[in-house]
Amino acid sequence: MAAPLGPGPHTAPKLPCQLGLEPLGGRIPAKLPAPIALIPLRSPLDAQRPTAIALGSFDGLHRGHRRVIEAIASGGPSGQAVPTVVSFWPHPREVLYGDTRLRLDLPEEKLELLAPLGIRQLVLVPFNRQLAALSPESFVEQVLVGQLQASCIAVGDNFRFGAGRSGDSAALARIAAGLGVRVSVLPMLWDGAERVSSSRIRRALAAADLGEAKRLLQRPYAFSGLVVQGRGLGRQLGWPTANLQVDGRKFLPQEGVYAAWAWVGAQRWAAVMNLGPQPTVDPTAPSSVEVHLLNFQQQLLGESLRVEPLAWIRSQQRFQNVQALSDQIGRDAELARQICQSQAELEQAD
Repeated sequence: MAAPLGPGPHTAPKLPCQLGLEPLGGRIPAKLPAPIALIPLRSPLDAQRPTAIALGSFDGLHRGHRRVIEAIASGGPSGQAVPTVVSFWPHPREVLYGDTRLRLDLPEEKLELLAPLGIRQLVLVPFNRQLAALSPESFVEQVLVGQLQASCIAVGDNFRFGAGRSGDSAALARIAAGLGVRVSVLPMLWDGAERVSSSRIRRALAAADLGEAKRLLQRPYAFSGLVVQGRGLGRQLGWPTANLQVDGRKFLPQEGVYAAWAWVGAQRWAAVMNLGPQPTVDPTAPSSVEVHLLNFQQQLLGESLRVEPLAWIRSQQRFQNVQALSDQIGRDAELARQICQSQAELEQAD
């Protein structure tokens, strides 16, 4: 019935890198949507140049990140530089501290989010301990100016870089100014008593607060997965499910049952989603993502499905038998239908 979540970050193939460094992990998607390009930086010829650079991790591309990106989206003072987001892959904390942090958006998702903002290329600088040992001066001179020919750079005021995180936004501005490159430092964006941050969005999702996550992201949270073969128990119960294999690097919300939109290509369907284990059917099975599309009859095996959770319905439960489970799924599906209908009516009113 269910497929386990996909491979984690340590199962990805190796990626060569520049500056004479050892290869490092990090899967890069092979298919890139135009017009934006994703570039694992291996040589100065990989990227279009000169560049106007927004520099940072930008996990989630939330409201605060967008302010930094907007500062370079016009192509710098001349308007001729290529608007470019420069980030690190994998996340520096993963390499330095073994902190395998799940991502709010994966590289292929980030491409789709950056294109409407005017960004022409996403450059992923392969990050490992040798790169981490570069001084702030060496990183700016060799990578940002030497390889990418930066004409201007934008960062948030909490940006740190260089060996031992010894460089900050002020150091970046000073070093770059000596090379004739202007740096814009954008203040952190505050929302109430707390700044807008990727960590705050993760906390909202971990609490199934999808409304808060949407407000901070300025878009609905979503994830995608490949529909794979399950055991067919959902179909036997009268509730066939699409069993999703989701990339193991993707941050998922709190386990439970959700009302959701499911996108098949460009078409949206109301759906009910189960995220987590299967306590009634197989308590020992790993967590999984199962989606039942309402009033949908087509075969989805092998297709990619995009899921946008709308509302948390209930937590996981263990029922006395599969008939009780089927009856509850029916109630969940009806509630999901009502939630999706209300959401559609709100969208039409807007």
